[in-house]
Amino acid sequence: MKLLKQLIATFLILFAFSCNNSDDSNNNSSPTLSVKLVDDPGDYEHVYVEVIDVKVKYDSEDFDEDDDVNGWQSVGVISPGVYDLLELTGGVSLQLVDNEEIEEGTIKQVRLILGDDNTVVLEGETEARPLNTPSAQQSGLKIMVNQEIINGFNYDFILDFDVDESIVMAGNSGNINLKPVLRASLEVNSGSLFGSVSPDDVPVEVEATNGIITASTFTDASGNFEILGLPSGIYTVTITPDDDAMISPVVIDNVEIMVGQATNLDTIVLE
Repeated sequence: MKLLKQLIATFLILFAFSCNNSDDSNNNSSPTLSVKLVDDPGDYEHVYVEVIDVKVKYDSEDFDEDDDVNGWQSVGVISPGVYDLLELTGGVSLQLVDNEEIEEGTIKQVRLILGDDNTVVLEGETEARPLNTPSAQQSGLKIMVNQEIINGFNYDFILDFDVDESIVMAGNSGNINLKPVLRASLEVNSGSLFGSVSPDDVPVEVEATNGIITASTFTDASGNFEILGLPSGIYTVTITPDDDAMISPVVIDNVEIMVGQATNLDTIVLE
């Protein structure tokens, strides 16, 4: 695989909220939360992370902002376990939370809670190596949100796990550390990009950037790709085949992403 371009060194957090009001709901019903995980891939064979929980913290005078115990409410995950982040490409996502009831108020932070069963298989290898997970990361990656929660609505969050930024080779020690970096967005205030690449038997990285935000994915076995959670704007999309394919990259300028819409690039033919 081709190494992804280095993304920002700090969290790039973009939030919007998805207001889905069904015919049988009303403004008196409890708000709900949905969270799904996607992958901004890296140059590895496999990256396995243990997902344990998702927690939220409300802005309340009853809670101490610096207290890592009080004030955090678990919303749980559908299926806690170990997942390969590199399988979350080509439009595939992992539903962590699905329409879980939450409280009204203002959510200040969200945490993705990881366990310590995290491993990586380096490119060209078959054996998994341990990913050292500092206790601060294991106890939960804090993401600032400051999102008002209102009765009657569902809030759909996308967490984009940046593998390339999250795995750190620790000098000459041989240790490999996991320091998760996420890009977060809400579906209703973002758009998406999808299409396919031909021929479909060549591994291809698809990257979209507007100069501030950079997001990428790989095509699946059928040559399809999808990038979720893109803020509106004009993007440059670069389609880069694997180096071994000896095929030149394709660059598409002036791709417009609009809120609530999926932009279709159709089939991109590699020459």
